[in-house]
Amino acid sequence: MTRHLLKLAAVTSLAATAALVGCGKKEEPAPQAAAPASAAAPAKKEPLKIAFAYVGPVGDAGWTFAHDNGRKAVEKEFGDKVQTSFVEKVPEAADAERVFRDMIGQGNKLIFGTTFGYMEPMLKVAADSKDVKFEHATGYKSAENMRAYDSRTYEGAYMAGVVAGGMTKTNVLGVVGSIPIPEVIRNINSFTMGAQSVNPKIKTKVVWVNEWFNPPKETEAAQSLINGGADVLMQNTDSSAVLQTAEKAGKYAFGWDSDMTSYGPKAHLASAVINWGPYYIKATKDVLDGTWKTSQEKIWWGVKEGAIDLVSVSDKVPADLKGKVEKVKAGLKDGSYVIWKGPIADNTGKEQLPKDKVADDAWLGGIKFYVKGVEGKVPGGDAK
Repeated sequence: MTRHLLKLAAVTSLAATAALVGCGKKEEPAPQAAAPASAAAPAKKEPLKIAFAYVGPVGDAGWTFAHDNGRKAVEKEFGDKVQTSFVEKVPEAADAERVFRDMIGQGNKLIFGTTFGYMEPMLKVAADSKDVKFEHATGYKSAENMRAYDSRTYEGAYMAGVVAGGMTKTNVLGVVGSIPIPEVIRNINSFTMGAQSVNPKIKTKVVWVNEWFNPPKETEAAQSLINGGADVLMQNTDSSAVLQTAEKAGKYAFGWDSDMTSYGPKAHLASAVINWGPYYIKATKDVLDGTWKTSQEKIWWGVKEGAIDLVSVSDKVPADLKGKVEKVKAGLKDGSYVIWKGPIADNTGKEQLPKDKVADDAWLGGIKFYVKGVEGKVPGGDAK
């Protein structure tokens, strides 16, 4: 019985197969179970495009070089989350506006303008581009999508002054000034005050070149100061020309904004440097995190935040003088040392800051006088 049933089943199966062949159809394999659908890979987020406008050439020393090191620090910190670019030698004039608008046209959403003269052009462009964040170095104006930032370069100038006051033989220091704005005047005064803290006999001469970067003019100004008796020079200009001039003349000088030791190793006493990296990383993180916001007061970082330092102090500087610098640096870092504390008088004898009063940032931002010991008058200082 069982065998009969099996045989019947076989016959039935053959008949069904024959019927399919007769209809011209092929036997299809049983369908496979569908593989589970995998989640679609998330689209890669476009990098934040960041642009920097530089007033001078990047080179390998000075103000613009220091800013470009900050840009590179951003790239290192954020990798493929950002894409940076820069335009160098952008004039502090109407042409800056064109450069900023071109940066926007290229898709940049964070733009840094790295010199004082970009303030008005950047304000104008920011008003027309509310979806872009603007950062302006050393200025004092802001908008809903633009904020100002700065570094306390006067702290570096003061520490350099401590060294200068102990190294001069003539008691005459020289400073090559760029443009007579409060930032630069404040640095000249701080340098002088630092020197006077170790040598009350100090006098400071100043020659202005009215440009940030002009090596021939800087060289001429430095030589003029040397001819006038200065044996230690500092500058608030962007090239290494002042240090190189001091080297040729057998005098001392400082690097400014970046380490300039290699440009005049015999003349070099130390370099007052700026590290823009910490702030540029913070600003970029703010934009990436969506936490960026404007500020009515500029963000002003110094030794405390790791933005200012005095580096590569020469072996020619005595150990006790180095110790004084380190003491000042430590005090600036923990807030126990205050540079601008009264009484402070200008070079006409007029009291500018009363005894024991500590200058606030607004006061520091408006300095238009020379302190006692700096010779001459501030250009335009008499203007009302």
